[in-house]
Amino acid sequence: MTERKKISLSRPAATGDATSAHKPPVRGAGSAPRKRMTAAEAEQARAERAERDARGDQPRFERRDERRHEQRDDRPRHGDRRPAQGQRDERPSRPARPQKRPDDRWDGDQRVRGDEAATDPRQPAFQRPVEDDGRVRLSKLMSERGMASRREADEWIEAGWVRVNGELIAELGLRVFPDVTIDIDPQAHQQQAQRVTILLHKPIGYVSGQAEDGHEPAVTLITPDNRWSDDKLPIKLNRAHLRNLAPAGRLDIDSTGLLVLTQDGRIAKALIGEDSGVEKEYLVRVQSVAQPDAENVQAATPEEAIRLMRHGLELDGKQLKPAQVSWQNEQQLRVVLREGRKRQIRRMCELVGLKVVGLKRVRMGRVVLGKLPAGKWRFLRPEERF
Repeated sequence: MTERKKISLSRPAATGDATSAHKPPVRGAGSAPRKRMTAAEAEQARAERAERDARGDQPRFERRDERRHEQRDDRPRHGDRRPAQGQRDERPSRPARPQKRPDDRWDGDQRVRGDEAATDPRQPAFQRPVEDDGRVRLSKLMSERGMASRREADEWIEAGWVRVNGELIAELGLRVFPDVTIDIDPQAHQQQAQRVTILLHKPIGYVSGQAEDGHEPAVTLITPDNRWSDDKLPIKLNRAHLRNLAPAGRLDIDSTGLLVLTQDGRIAKALIGEDSGVEKEYLVRVQSVAQPDAENVQAATPEEAIRLMRHGLELDGKQLKPAQVSWQNEQQLRVVLREGRKRQIRRMCELVGLKVVGLKRVRMGRVVLGKLPAGKWRFLRPEERF
């Protein structure tokens, strides 16, 4: 008995038959053995089943499966989406989805029409459409009245230096009626007076704004050593004067003459604003494209060309404003503009058969270049106005 027990518990030797070496696992191996019902329990289960059959009841899992089949039967089949010919479609009609408009928005799970949004109290105030009641932004109104630039106006509002109809304003973006009374704190005017404006005689080879293509910006010439010796204003240049110092009106790299750099937003707006009417005067040396060797360019240029430069030319599909154009001498034109398109004078000359070989700005408004040497600068004097 002992020997046969050892043989039955020993692992069979490996043979060439793979089936004998790897037997499939026994079903349910590793789990607890199923508890067998006793004879009494089996008899009780048969009695309960017979009693349910007599009452017509069904086990819970059978009732669940039956309900699932009934739900499937109620669903439309893939091929039964449309009623057969002659039959009436008893399915409930789906409500039409409202067409979305560009000004609609969603408020939670409900769409709010754009025309209802203005009166919808659930919509945040900053998202509600602003009614056109004639009000404008306070900073824009201050700029239009010449009190400050928009940037300065916003700074003053944040600092608490602005009152509207006697009420202190500290809200950016506030809209007011155009006839309101605006009072500015004297501290704001003092700060504005400390901002400087510098006049520079820009030489050829410098760009007006940011550095580009390896060329230095004109602002690099604003140093104590480059200050004009005839500038007698008792102001000493410091780093604060160079902060936010920007050109008001550009000169291209091949042009020379008066360049205005300022920290004052009012001056910048007056010189380069959309509605600016400040005159800019230029001396322009030209050649005739048809007769490049002609010494008397005035005689080689038809009068019709000058008449067109005064009024009648277009750039980029837009009519140019009237300009003053006259001969300064046989090779040089005097041009006065009230606008500043990109390379405007050079392009105007090209349209009438002239080539610009030299361009110098000598005046902006009532401020002239005068005797300021090339590469030198000076402060704008208090009595000077553009």
